[in-house]
Amino acid sequence: MPQNLDAVAVRAWSALALEALGQAREEIDAINVYPVADGDTGTNLYLTMESASQAVDAVFTGLEPAEPALVEVVRAMAHGALIGARGNSGTILAQLLRGMAQVLSADADAGDGDSHRRDAGDGDGHRRASDAHHADGARLALALGRASESAYRAVAHPVEGTVLTVAKAAAASADAAARDSRDPRDCAAVARAAYEGACAALDATPGQLAVLGRAGVVDAGGRGLVAVLGALVGALSGETVRRRADVPGVVTAAVVTGAAGGATGITGAAASTGPTGFAGAVAPAGPTGPTAPPAATEPAACADPAPDGAGPAFEVIYLLEAEDAAVDRLRGRLDALGDSLVVVGGDGLWNVHVHVDDAGAAVEAGVEAGRPYRIRITHFGLGDAHTVRTQAPPRERVQRGIVAVVPGDGLAALYAEAGATTVPARAGEPPASGELVEAIRRAHAREVVLLPNDAGLRHTAAAAAEQARSEGVRVALIPTRSAVQGIAALAVHEPDRRFDEDVVAMTSAAGATRYAELAVAERQSWTTAGICQAGDVLGLIDGDVAVIGPEVARTAAAVLDRMLAAGGEMVTLVLGDAVSDAVAEHLEKHVRDGHLAVDTVLYRGGPQSALLLIGVE
Repeated sequence: MPQNLDAVAVRAWSALALEALGQAREEIDAINVYPVADGDTGTNLYLTMESASQAVDAVFTGLEPAEPALVEVVRAMAHGALIGARGNSGTILAQLLRGMAQVLSADADAGDGDSHRRDAGDGDGHRRASDAHHADGARLALALGRASESAYRAVAHPVEGTVLTVAKAAAASADAAARDSRDPRDCAAVARAAYEGACAALDATPGQLAVLGRAGVVDAGGRGLVAVLGALVGALSGETVRRRADVPGVVTAAVVTGAAGGATGITGAAASTGPTGFAGAVAPAGPTGPTAPPAATEPAACADPAPDGAGPAFEVIYLLEAEDAAVDRLRGRLDALGDSLVVVGGDGLWNVHVHVDDAGAAVEAGVEAGRPYRIRITHFGLGDAHTVRTQAPPRERVQRGIVAVVPGDGLAALYAEAGATTVPARAGEPPASGELVEAIRRAHAREVVLLPNDAGLRHTAAAAAEQARSEGVRVALIPTRSAVQGIAALAVHEPDRRFDEDVVAMTSAAGATRYAELAVAERQSWTTAGICQAGDVLGLIDGDVAVIGPEVARTAAAVLDRMLAAGGEMVTLVLGDAVSDAVAEHLEKHVRDGHLAVDTVLYRGGPQSALLLIGVE
């Protein structure tokens, strides 16, 4: 049965792409040498995709079990990327998604050239098989073609060997697959061809752009696009996309077919685990037998200046409300001021990105064109990202702060009492990286320890930490997976000792704390502990269902016994509003009677807290 692209598939794609970019973020940052070697391409792509994914989720909110139309979702994805675009590559990614949305939402102008001439002249009815709810493989190929074309148009001086080249190769491979396929309706086959074409083009980028060849790396933006296209394969086919790195600094990729997708459908490099149980250094995956990379082409002539010399001092980004004619004039004005000019968007809303020496002139040009806002100026020399500031004298920073994501008002008060700046974790609404960055700013410290307290926030927290570092804050991310691990870390925090020593002590305390959570099953399902029914109480230890019980007290007692069988000195219980004082007393007595040398401490989590959190140190 051919796989079509619908709203659910786009939602899965956006989530998988965010996960894939989160896994690859540090790797992409490390190979970022063009157009400016500022080491933030992976972070910028992640933040751009995060905004797109949140916009997609917002369309679904309140509609389940009903589904929105494909048109609504792809437009939301493109709009979210546009307003959240960061950096040169993030801005181009936003335009790629916008180009796809124009075709997938059937909004492309009838007179726009090549794609629609191919559509009308093909003679195959499948070329037109797209509606408000579904798009077939042929339409996906057209969308990828439009994406590439619109991205080239958005860049003032396109350079080969960059993400533009990778996007063009992906589109060409997708088009060939749609034409040659026995069933042009199959989106998965088209997506797979696009991915493979992008991988081959990425491998060739060092031979096309001299600065990449000298550094021995592939293009960072193109590497990010490969991750996004790999996520599309995963969303449409369930295949696992695996990265590999045979040559130092040069990343190639291959599709491993027939692999069952996991929670995300994407697997990255294997993570080693240290004594604390936290993921450590990333090890590259082994060879998977890809086809040989194509021979390097002759280096293309670069219209933009080589990044080896003294380039512009500032990156300027802003959203702009303006008419098309005014934006055309703005392009000419900004092109004369600097380089790396990318202007994306349309329908009155634009995202402007440029590298200049005179940041004020770039902003003034936007004022003349329309209404610029969300103005962001980064000084390359200082690595200091900032927005337009007021004249008020800056407040003196404290030396060290703690920022923690906390579920429930009761825990928030506990963390705040310990000196932490808290970010609320709302059910079904994990905080975005922007919220974490804002909390780091509110901490107003030279050094910040970040406690995400949720395994699912690992990539979000890493991106926030990277952004805060670009603003001059020293940030250490301790990968706590539960609020009880955060409590253990706070208990040994000493702000007067050296930062590195404090971070090591907090990390050790968190890693030595096993955690569990009680939750109520919403429906019948398979678990690692057997089949549960709706209403059963589930005891999850370190994220896996270990106990299924009829009610809270007995299930919690069974979980405690399992955790304490391996030893422990301290039990921390964080009680949700649904847990009575009688149950709390019963659990405290259960620990005291069965484990004489173990102390118990109880906290009330308050609203939004989990039913019961358990920590064993």
